[in-house]
Amino acid sequence: MRGTFYPRLALDGIRKNRRLYVPYLFTCGGMVAMFYIISYLISSDAQVLAPFHGPLREILKSGQGILGIFSLLFLFYTNSFLMRRRKKEFGLYHVLGMGKRNLGVVLFWEHLILAVVSLVGGLAAGAALSKLAELGLYRLTHAEITYALNISPEAVLAVLRTFSLIFLLLFLNALRQIWFSKALSLLKSENVGEKPPKANWLLGIAGIVLLGWGYFLSVTAKSAMEALSSFFVAVVLVMGGTYLLMTAGSVLLCRVLQKWKGYYYRTNHFVSVSSMTYRMKRNGAGLAAICILATMILVMLSATGTMYADVHSVIQGSFPRQFVYSRDAALMTPEEQTANARKLSDAVMDAGAVPENVLEFQHVDLIGYLAGEELNLSQGFVMGLDFSAENQVCDLQLVSLADYCRITGTRNTLKPGEAMLHISQGSYDYDHITLKCNEETISYSLAGQCAEGLPGAKLMTFPTVLLVVPDLPQAVQKIQAQAGEEISCNWNYFFDTDLDAQGQRVLAGKLAALLPEGTLDSYVQGERDFMELYGGLLYLGVILSVVFLFAAVLMLYYKQISEGYEDQGRFQIMEKVGMSAREVRRSINSQLLTVFFLPLGLAGVHLVMASPLIRLMLRVFNVTNTRIYWSVTLGCFLVFGIFYLAVYRITSNAYYRIVRSGK
Repeated sequence: MRGTFYPRLALDGIRKNRRLYVPYLFTCGGMVAMFYIISYLISSDAQVLAPFHGPLREILKSGQGILGIFSLLFLFYTNSFLMRRRKKEFGLYHVLGMGKRNLGVVLFWEHLILAVVSLVGGLAAGAALSKLAELGLYRLTHAEITYALNISPEAVLAVLRTFSLIFLLLFLNALRQIWFSKALSLLKSENVGEKPPKANWLLGIAGIVLLGWGYFLSVTAKSAMEALSSFFVAVVLVMGGTYLLMTAGSVLLCRVLQKWKGYYYRTNHFVSVSSMTYRMKRNGAGLAAICILATMILVMLSATGTMYADVHSVIQGSFPRQFVYSRDAALMTPEEQTANARKLSDAVMDAGAVPENVLEFQHVDLIGYLAGEELNLSQGFVMGLDFSAENQVCDLQLVSLADYCRITGTRNTLKPGEAMLHISQGSYDYDHITLKCNEETISYSLAGQCAEGLPGAKLMTFPTVLLVVPDLPQAVQKIQAQAGEEISCNWNYFFDTDLDAQGQRVLAGKLAALLPEGTLDSYVQGERDFMELYGGLLYLGVILSVVFLFAAVLMLYYKQISEGYEDQGRFQIMEKVGMSAREVRRSINSQLLTVFFLPLGLAGVHLVMASPLIRLMLRVFNVTNTRIYWSVTLGCFLVFGIFYLAVYRITSNAYYRIVRSGK
């Protein structure tokens, strides 16, 4: 009997507080299941990554790390909430004669039971859902589906290592709170002696300033590189501003509502606004956390969803033909280009196909700094790239007029010293461009803007400047003379065949053996690579969004539960002085609607203001379709809003039942 006393006491404590512990167990089990699924997908037992060659595995590994860190932080938050609700119970045990060592044993058994149930349930759910998750990844990446079901020992060990450590830290933290607390402090309600908060205008203004600063960085960024460098700074500013605005600004909002006599002196608003004013400073951090989680979910889904929705346009832009052969070599004469094209055509026919829709040209790739109408190439040759410089880093592509006209099917003429220009990001508003290299310059007068860049676009972090010159050899010779080193030229040969996808794979294998000196890329291989990258990012975004959604729902639920217990006595008193059950319900709805949708509304504002930054970063992945971005973003917000409304209905009913439970 003695040996089972503490386990029975721990089970009884969990059972009596099941309204708190059941959602907590579901959340812990859900995080364990998600961690197992990601660990399974990157383990050697999963067949899903067999067709892929690296990027997808690295994407999932980063997601595994993010999920582990977030699980630790969030479970610490929720466990601290549970301990606050249980302190009075532990204080009563202490007063009745149970020492802190005995309380520590009870805590040990409670955490052990919670850990075992969470791990067993989470692993069972993860194993059951792992094949479904694997098939979902197959579907997103267009890989060949297999139906073998495996349970990965590697993934199970990864889950046990990670979450055993997390639950151990949770137990030690709970033990610390009990060990260093006095009996009276345990028995005292957490709200005793608390004074209504005063409106802090300085903190509210500071929150607005931080948000404005973060928004300013987003809307003023002009390039993908600038967006990448500003993104994390803007995130920190918006998070800090959200916290200050929710803690201090929400108190200011309540004070304004109290001064609005037409709103405040109504039965359904009077009690709710008074209650919110009392608790806003304490619960503002929770509202800020919910807002930040909602923003993270919306940003991840809108960005990765846009990438996946526009992936086929990106593939078409990168592979305008079924095959592209490229080789770095010295600048060729037209006769040498013709000879190389004939040689490559013969190799294709020897491999069993006939090249069609041939597109052949050569260009020079350089990199430098663009400042105004001057493009400094000496930085790329001599000093290396300094990404902290104020000038804009960009790629420069030089192509001859003859090749460009053949590529685009146009007829243009250029005089000596003239050029045409195309820039992939932003705009170029000057009439001249000057190429500078080691204090020497080559200037061109712009005769017009090119409608499009070169075919076969790659993922670019920097803007690409295409310069069409009348004499490419002359321009290259001048740059080589100034740089003091030889510049290689990229020769490209695009072509189609009448082969199906399987035939293209076979042909690519044969040509790789026949043409070892260059690089051969195919549409089917590029499609698989892009689907792997974009589909993997969307998959990771969905997985992390589900986890963050678990966290947001649990935080909302606990917020409603804690406020329900606080308001229970208050509403009972109001009923005794004449407030009807219907008026109680209306007052509760007024309070919940005012507080509950603040995080969602502010998250929507964050999403809109972050959109310029997100769209610039999407350009790195060649995703530029504005219509698709806004369609996906609006769809994500509407779906999330509907789900958020459903959570509101569920949690408001729980709040109402607690408030009315004293009847």
